[in-house]
Amino acid sequence: MQLKQTTLKNEISFKGKGLHTGVDVELTMCPAKENTGYIFQRTDLEGMPTIEAIANNVVDTSRGTTIEQNGVRVSTIEHVMAALFGMGIDNALIKVNGPEMPIMDGSAKFFVEGISKCGIETLDAERGYYVIKEKLVFSDPKHGIEIAAYPDESFSIDVLIDYNSKILGNQYAQLINLNDFAKEIAPCRTFVFFHELEVLLKNNLIKGGDLQNAIVIMEHEVPQSELDRVADLFNKPRVQIQPEGILNNLELHFQNEPARHKLLDIVGDLALVGRRIKGKIIAKRPGHYANTELAKSIRQLARKEAMKPNLPTFDLTQPPLFNIQQIRNILPHRPPFLLIDKILHMDDNTITGLKNVTMNEGFFVGHFPEEPVMPGVLQIEAMAQVGGIFVLNTVPDPENYITYFLKIDRVKFKRKVVPGDTIIFRLELIEPIRRGIANMFGQAFVGDQLVMEGEMLAQIIKMKS
Repeated sequence: MQLKQTTLKNEISFKGKGLHTGVDVELTMCPAKENTGYIFQRTDLEGMPTIEAIANNVVDTSRGTTIEQNGVRVSTIEHVMAALFGMGIDNALIKVNGPEMPIMDGSAKFFVEGISKCGIETLDAERGYYVIKEKLVFSDPKHGIEIAAYPDESFSIDVLIDYNSKILGNQYAQLINLNDFAKEIAPCRTFVFFHELEVLLKNNLIKGGDLQNAIVIMEHEVPQSELDRVADLFNKPRVQIQPEGILNNLELHFQNEPARHKLLDIVGDLALVGRRIKGKIIAKRPGHYANTELAKSIRQLARKEAMKPNLPTFDLTQPPLFNIQQIRNILPHRPPFLLIDKILHMDDNTITGLKNVTMNEGFFVGHFPEEPVMPGVLQIEAMAQVGGIFVLNTVPDPENYITYFLKIDRVKFKRKVVPGDTIIFRLELIEPIRRGIANMFGQAFVGDQLVMEGEMLAQIIKMKS
């Protein structure tokens, strides 16, 4: 698994017509710095404004995915996004001199080939992943649409489509590994039912269509005169229906090419989450609206989790790193002022300790008899003792040293601590320990709630013999 962010090694350009606007456009994919994500830039507008490619900026999904920021739009971005995401590109600036991406052949094939040709550069920054922890679903029962994300160790997509068409039938497509995207998914073109063509034309939605960038599915027999009329609308020669029920304007790459194209669209739309995903996506009759709504939900959860405190992880069924007797061998404190019961974890930069708060604590006698609350100053002291163990473990004979705190700063109490609570203290070095002085940031949790946090500056001094 790629752990570092990536970008393009060089610029690569593409020219073509927008499917819905028919406008000739040129698109250039450019390298971008780490943590940039995907940015579209309208070079045809004054000031060359940019649009961040995130789910929150989606404004229309009627026949493709359109994003807008500060009144500036760019549409039909899904195939470009799928190519970038599917090829493992995390950061790119996409310059375009029109309102829509070029449709090319109706797939992501040419974009993928261009990316492969220009090369991929690995950056220094770590790649971000959002891990699906519980089932997320968007559904539209009226139209038989459902797309869901399930917990999994890797990213995969399963797609089932069923449009009640005897010709198309039920189709299934799967992507287990993104390494297969370029060969198995990228070449798959968009599809349209014949009866939709004239409606789309009348609504000016396929001005750039030319019968070479879409699979046309015939649900019923149509007179040759009708086929000729549609061909004339596209300025194309005579077309006929093939035995498998599609027009002979092109040959299928795969028997289930329509389902694979729907999978391609999902890849492109989920790229709007803004980071890689660890989870299994299962979709039934997906479309751009459902795809982007799921992307919004995932992005919203990712933002909420990012705002949560950094909860320490540990396994209480495992023996502690230091039990109470081992703590007594390190700290000079003794009951009732020894306020730590266990040390659960310690590495070069962090330490995690535990205190069980019981009704037997002496301070509850007077604080407060009718509503016992652990004093905030003792929460700070307990955290300080955890930090003291961390600092004392930097010397070979900790029993001969004592920890003095030089400063306690930016302390905040979030909620009260009461009998029955178990407090987990997690402290992390703000900077390396120098000359026995440690600057640490600490947080205290009860369950998944942050109850207290603050910065501490401590120094260890050798005791006189």
